[in-house]
Amino acid sequence: MDFQWFELFQSVAIISGIAVFLAILMVIADATIGNYGEKKLLINKDKELIVDGGQSLLNALKGAGIFIPSACGGRGSCGLCKIQVDAGGGDFLPTELPWLSDEEKKKNIRLSCQLKVKNDMELTIPEELFNIKEFQAQVTGLTELTHDIKELEMTLLEPKEIDFKAGQFIQLEVSEYELTDEPIYRAYSVCSQPSLKNKVKLQIKLVPNGICTTYVHKHMKVGEKITINGPYGDFFLRNTNKDIVMMATGSGMAPMCSILIDMAEKTNNRKVTFLFGCKEKCDLFLMKEMAELEKRLPNFKFVPALSRPDDKWEGTIGRLNTIVKDHIENPENTEAYLCAGTRVIESYSEALKEAGIPQDQIFFDDFG
Repeated sequence: MDFQWFELFQSVAIISGIAVFLAILMVIADATIGNYGEKKLLINKDKELIVDGGQSLLNALKGAGIFIPSACGGRGSCGLCKIQVDAGGGDFLPTELPWLSDEEKKKNIRLSCQLKVKNDMELTIPEELFNIKEFQAQVTGLTELTHDIKELEMTLLEPKEIDFKAGQFIQLEVSEYELTDEPIYRAYSVCSQPSLKNKVKLQIKLVPNGICTTYVHKHMKVGEKITINGPYGDFFLRNTNKDIVMMATGSGMAPMCSILIDMAEKTNNRKVTFLFGCKEKCDLFLMKEMAELEKRLPNFKFVPALSRPDDKWEGTIGRLNTIVKDHIENPENTEAYLCAGTRVIESYSEALKEAGIPQDQIFFDDFG
């Protein structure tokens, strides 16, 4: 029996030794093989940047003040941070391929969070991205909207004002704390209206073990300084006279709030139906604010729907994809604006197409 225990401890010791040896090799490799020195990025054939090699292209550009949209903060799970790499990108990586169409591959579109800067590169970046700025802000409000959604209000310090379209998003940066050993950032839709230029408000839902959401919900304090950048995104109200149907769940309320308040301020009287889905009554929020918007917008109707109501609920029951057809009068003359997770967006889109709304009249903000 003692011999068996000796063999067990010997095996554990050997495995631990191998693990330590491999860790040392990784540190040495990172300091030698992974040290690519300085590299040159030629942007749009006229702007040169010198950056440290070995880092992701996304981080290299961010360090130079060029902010590329990335809803997941560089984890390779959103597919937004696409950049045209005309030279120096090397072969496509397996982590990029799920996000790239055949047409994008022909154009040398790459996922900048996955692509490492190992060579000099030539890039083509849309001019509008150069207008994206980094802002220093101060937390001036933290309001509990539900048991797991908080409204974060930030007052801008430098620059003092931001210009954006209602429906767009910003990226919020969180510094090192117990869940991360480096600064990370995540994307959140703005819920405040564009006319409120010196403030930015977000609705942030707590995600279990989510680095940013955990920090906001459990560590962030009023008065602290924070960094954001933006604005980003093409989720905004199109300039037409078509009817509008909005569909959202949870913190997907955020961009809809921004759009609706902006419409009220501009006296935009297009017909709008906002279907807001929750599981239970405790998940509903901003009900009074929606009622006030119904007064300000004569053609606006807010429809909260519960999928798991109690006996006291007298409102709409069911998932939004099963009830939306009842709220569409003229599908050819209707635009749809959706904000939810990927699978929910897909189910909503299918229901809308089945109801007769053309694909090119369906716009969505997919928060993963």
